[in-house]
Amino acid sequence: MLLTTLYIIGITAEAMTGAIAAGKRHMDWFGVMLVASATAIGGGTVRDVLLGHYPLGWVANPQYLVITCLAGLFTTLVAKWVMRYHKIFVILDAVGLIVFSIIGCRVAMDMGLPPLICIVSAVVTGIFGGLLRDLICRRQPMVLHKELYASVAFLAGGMYFGMMYFEVPELITTVATLVVGFVARMAAVQLSWSLPVFKLDDETNIVVAPKESATDTK
Repeated sequence: MLLTTLYIIGITAEAMTGAIAAGKRHMDWFGVMLVASATAIGGGTVRDVLLGHYPLGWVANPQYLVITCLAGLFTTLVAKWVMRYHKIFVILDAVGLIVFSIIGCRVAMDMGLPPLICIVSAVVTGIFGGLLRDLICRRQPMVLHKELYASVAFLAGGMYFGMMYFEVPELITTVATLVVGFVARMAAVQLSWSLPVFKLDDETNIVVAPKESATDTK
């Protein structure tokens, strides 16, 4: 029940951020719904296709698709408010990332897949919605060059799998993963934690340097 509630909050927030990205590209209402849905449930869809997990999440639960489409259209009416209170969506995005990662790991575990695949499933579920959004909107995927994002999904997936492997009660495991993952993501945003950047300027000049500070998020 806890994960379901947080999941709905997460896909709603992600859909609204996707709609904002579509608005910046001057898309029509169909484009808004497409980008909103891809952002919110795209990660789970990619995961299910890769793992052969059918029916797809939104096919088994079409209400999630309805929620993302409506959230996208609603955003067109309150876009200025959404952009003004962007920090709220940073928080909701962090919650969504961890929830998606936990669900992705859980799906793979229920399929009896190896530990590494379970953790990869968590990462795919957590980040691929944002990747799809940025690809559709023709911009550089932010999850690959901003503050720690995929790394946090990896941490959350690994922590959840590890605690479940050692038979820690699921509720405790879920809450602990949510707290640790959320704190890690927000710390990365506030302190601009990031991985080193590989910079290839020309054929003879290769630089590996820390990332520049960034405040934008997914």
